[in-house]
Amino acid sequence: MMDMNSSIKKKGRYVTQIIHFVGGEKRTIDNIDTTSVVQGQFTKFVQKNGTMVMVNDKNVLFIEVFNGTEEIMD
Repeated sequence: MMDMNSSIKKKGRYVTQIIHFVGGEKRTIDNIDTTSVVQGQFTKFVQKNGTMVMVNDKNVLFIEVFNGTEEIMD
């Protein structure tokens, strides 16, 4: 599989993302393995614990990315 060199790799191997959806919902996802990100209509990635997450890009306004060592407060 070709590596798309996602820019989130610059934050480290594991990151936290806050995904802001159309309609105002937001979700915080911790321990995302940046080497597993595959982009398409559904962006797919794996968390440190092995859980696979798929996000429909058309429902996303923007994504915040933090290195995995930071604490995220809602």
